[in-house]
Amino acid sequence: MSVTVISPAQAYEMQGSGKLLIDVREPNEWVSGIAKGAKPVQLAELQAQACRHLASFNHPVILICAGGKRSDSCAAELSRQGYTNLFSVSGGTQAWIAAGLPVAHYQTSDFELRYARQMILPDVGRVGQQKLSNARVLLVGAGGLGSPCAFYLAAAGVGHLVIVDDDKVDLSNLQRQIVHKNDKVGELKVISAKSTLNDLNPTINVEIHADRIADHNITKYINNVDLVIDGTDNFKSRYAISDACAQHGIPWIYGAVHRFEGQVSLFKASVPEGRGLCYRCLFPQPQQAVDAPNCTEAGVLGVAPGVIGLLQATEALKYLLDIGDSLSGRLLHLDLLSMTTHETRMHADPLCIICGHSGRE
Repeated sequence: MSVTVISPAQAYEMQGSGKLLIDVREPNEWVSGIAKGAKPVQLAELQAQACRHLASFNHPVILICAGGKRSDSCAAELSRQGYTNLFSVSGGTQAWIAAGLPVAHYQTSDFELRYARQMILPDVGRVGQQKLSNARVLLVGAGGLGSPCAFYLAAAGVGHLVIVDDDKVDLSNLQRQIVHKNDKVGELKVISAKSTLNDLNPTINVEIHADRIADHNITKYINNVDLVIDGTDNFKSRYAISDACAQHGIPWIYGAVHRFEGQVSLFKASVPEGRGLCYRCLFPQPQQAVDAPNCTEAGVLGVAPGVIGLLQATEALKYLLDIGDSLSGRLLHLDLLSMTTHETRMHADPLCIICGHSGRE
């Protein structure tokens, strides 16, 4: 293992000759003071993405943490990855300060602290987090599915959420619609949701509209958004979402619940690009209400829309970050009573009236 433990004084001398000093502590630790000239990089990020911060495998690098243990372990991990010129500061920043060596003030931003654990992930990083900050997502419905979905999209830092819902908060909603609170009963759901989400993350923009999505108004809401999430409980709105998204080439995430079960998928049809598979490929016409009762009529276990809403949020983040394997072309079904899942492979219908060949002629 090519790791040398050195004193703070030795590290300071080496730094003065141009050697790189990296502080591998956490952002909340940097604010208490950082060795002057040190580059702040979280331990997990450096270990996962060393090539972004180190010029070469034999480039000298000095690691420092709070007391020396983390820098030792980081150096050992980098050595295993093939880096050969590594130094760890004995006693860490505590010993550095005790030795009277220069310390700089570090201003940690809300962005760094709030998303620190997420940006550690190699598939996210600062670049991915910035993608989320720049994203615009339309969430149709602020009820059972929209509540958990909106919560986690806001927490994850999706920068602009557009929420459309014309309903008011009812006491019977609170068993599952967790974005609303008891004192919000009687208030418009979009106003209640905006208040809760802004309390959770005041750095994002939450745009609200007290309206019900239908064929006549969907186009104005999908204008300039990257993704649409279906949190509706009626077929009229769902078909309006699917048809308009296909016509404009905007992906949307489907979710539905029934008692103890739920479904989720991602649709990416695009009439302009000749790319099929929309909701009508599976269900050409809306079902009768008697065949698909909503939660008010059939009942629902409170956690069911919670689980499906979280899966929708997961698919949304994956799509916006362009990571993982999406549910495009797959319908995921979850049964909470048996805690089992199964997938149905879906294929575009060439005769679909919206995205099929007949729909484009």
